[in-house]
Amino acid sequence: MDYLLLIVGLGLLLLAANYLVDSSVAIAQRAKISNFIIGLTIVGIGTSAPELFVSVSSALSNSGDIAMGNVIGSNIANIFLILGVTAAIFPFAIERLQRRRDIPFLIAMTLLVMAIANDAMIPGIHENSLIRLDGLFLLIIFIGYMGWVVVQKGKNPQAAIQEADEEASSSLTGKSPWLLWPIAVISLVALIYGGNLFLDSAKNLARAWGMSEAVIAITIVAVGTSLPELVTAIIAASKKNPQLALGNVIGSNLFNLMFILGTASTVKPLKFVDINAVDYVVMLVSAIMLYLVIYTFKKNKFDRVEGFIFLAAYVGYTVYLLLR
Repeated sequence: MDYLLLIVGLGLLLLAANYLVDSSVAIAQRAKISNFIIGLTIVGIGTSAPELFVSVSSALSNSGDIAMGNVIGSNIANIFLILGVTAAIFPFAIERLQRRRDIPFLIAMTLLVMAIANDAMIPGIHENSLIRLDGLFLLIIFIGYMGWVVVQKGKNPQAAIQEADEEASSSLTGKSPWLLWPIAVISLVALIYGGNLFLDSAKNLARAWGMSEAVIAITIVAVGTSLPELVTAIIAASKKNPQLALGNVIGSNLFNLMFILGTASTVKPLKFVDINAVDYVVMLVSAIMLYLVIYTFKKNKFDRVEGFIFLAAYVGYTVYLLLR
């Protein structure tokens, strides 16, 4: 029964998140909010809604391992699995801004989260955690990063306008508010219900399989909440626009580290029991390997061989988790 509830919960989570974003975008457009602001806030945060709701629900139910495991697993899957699949289908170039700004910043944020989450390394502290002060710190960095992105986009206004128009597209644009508001409310309720259903069934499966909540979170929960990024990446690669996948992955990983962990630990401090050093190191290695792709094989290009190497790394880590 838990297998069925897991699938139903995940389906509700993903479907509700999609409709919540679409209806919110359409409502914002009717309120004459610019596409640039919509793309930066509603779309950016809304596409991370599955991870956000799972992590916040985990924090409220004292399951810190699931909240952190979801972020670690999503970040690893985004790079090794999603970018690996994308490059294996259609190799792509890595743009200058991604090489110089986004990927180095992702590595820096990964190191920062590793540092503040591993409190047990400090003498006298016996458990790893993210307290509210840590969460607020991450949220402040997130706000600063968003401001930095705005400044960078302002240097190329034409490209920023085009990107904003693409991000703010919605299947519900032009619909009546009498339809949009009920869709938004129902989607939000379904998102919360689906997230709790998915989370509870994942916990039950962890107990039934004799596995820790951390392992379940890094594997099943993380891959489940990363499905939108995976589908987007495959579609982008099939349409010969794989560059879109890299931007989505870097953005999603930064959102996970700053906004999702920041929000979850601000709502309620997170304590970790079964997340170990290997998990953090693999997350860091995945970000570093993404940077090294710039210099290996064909310079500034993510080629097919590297895609298969990334996929092999993901399979190897998953096997390690199952054996653990």
